[in-house]
Amino acid sequence: MSQFDNVSVIKQANVYFGGKCISHTVQFPDGSRKTLGVILPSTLHFETGAPEVMEIVAGGCRVQLAGQTGWQSYQAGDSFSIPGNSGFQIEVSDTLHYVCHFG
Repeated sequence: MSQFDNVSVIKQANVYFGGKCISHTVQFPDGSRKTLGVILPSTLHFETGAPEVMEIVAGGCRVQLAGQTGWQSYQAGDSFSIPGNSGFQIEVSDTLHYVCHFG
């Protein structure tokens, strides 16, 4: 799916890590939400509250989930899941476009 229809978008951006990760929150009629964003080249650590699924829209990255020693590579069209109350490291060498699905 290349677009979301019939949604509300929060105008204020979510800016993290000094601007290396920027996203916008999208709210759906059923009350669910997602964020659409970009991560600029960097290695970042994110913490999760709720479970998340990161869908890679464009670009690629390497990810190390909390408690794991290895890194996994992901490209456009891939996704990975992060448990709630956990975290992950993400390494991006070119701009990464993503959708984060919550819950």
